[in-house]
Order: sequence, then C-alpha cells, then structure tokens
Amino acid sequence: MLSIGEMSRRTGVKVPTIRYYELTGLLAAPDRTDGNQRRYEPAALERLHFIRHCRDLGFALEAVRDLLDLGQDPDQPCHEADAIARAHLADVRARIARLQRLEAELQRISTACAHGAVGDCAVIQSLSDHDLCETEHWV
Repeated sequence: MLSIGEMSRRTGVKVPTIRYYELTGLLAAPDRTDGNQRRYEPAALERLHFIRHCRDLGFALEAVRDLLDLGQDPDQPCHEADAIARAHLADVRARIARLQRLEAELQRISTACAHGAVGDCAVIQSLSDHDLCETEHWV
C-alpha cells in the first residue's frame, strides 16, 4: 500500500493533481486508514504512470479516460486506441504548423526592426495593426 506522497514521488505527479484525478474519476478513490490517510494499491501506481505518460505526450484528459477504458479489455481490437492517437497526432501537427507560421511572422517583424525610435519600430507597428502581418498565425 502506498501513500499519496509515495505515489507522487514515484510518478512525478504532484499531490494536488493526484487528488484531482481522483475527483474526476481517472483514479479510483483509495482505501483510507483509520487516520484518514489514502492508501493506494500497486495497480493505482501503474494507472498513474499511464496517465502521466499520456499527459506528457499531450493527450487531453478525455482521451486519457478513453484510453484507460479501452485498456480494461485487452482482447478487443485496438483500432479505437489507434484512432485516438492518430487524432492527437493530427492536432499536434496542426499546432506545429501554426507555431511555424508564428515563428515566421515574428522573424519577419523582428528582422524589419531598424533599431531606431520606438515610433518607427516595425515590431510595435506590427503588434498594433494585425493587417501589417503577412501570414495568419493564430496559436
């Protein structure tokens, strides 16, 4: 049996986050001692490692919940898990593309700066008027 502090140390997940995962049902509420301390089974540690890895890869909590649910039946086909991962990959690629447009625009406006007075600064002017931007770069 593990305390919440030991779960945190072993996984790198902060104690308030572990409590949040319990509150949202990602982790089952553990048994408690007579002194009302949480005591987790080893399976909870494995589950928390899984959640942490998913979150490190950027999966949303709903996707983590879906993946956890899928993992409950190891004999079922994995096409749903694959679909979740592929959808997340598409989202990551779209974010990367937006960040690349952002990078290009920031590079352009910083290069345009003549290092003169702020009144003539290309950075300030571009930030003041979105129409001066050459690309759509919303993140």
